[in-house]
Amino acid sequence: MAKMGASGSRWIGIPARIFAMTFLMTLLSFAVALLLSIVGTVVYSRVRRIAPDLPFAYRHIALPCAIAAGTVVLLLSLALEIRDYRQRKALEGIERVSGV
Repeated sequence: MAKMGASGSRWIGIPARIFAMTFLMTLLSFAVALLLSIVGTVVYSRVRRIAPDLPFAYRHIALPCAIAAGTVVLLLSLALEIRDYRQRKALEGIERVSGV
């Protein structure tokens, strides 16, 4: 196993990873929610025999779903990155003390 050293436990890259993951997952959840809401809106309009209101699909369904998913992803990735950073720091301390 390669030695990570002091540079391996840098916290500089943590915010970049957090925001990149949050952005990508928010974008993905918006796309999936938009697809499902458009399909649902079209099915609903076919059943009711009315014109589909597609702006409703992204304004009132997909956007709130993406915001909620983005918030959850931000909090989870923040917690996971902090846990990983602390664990890596503790393991480096143990390695330094043991002299391995």
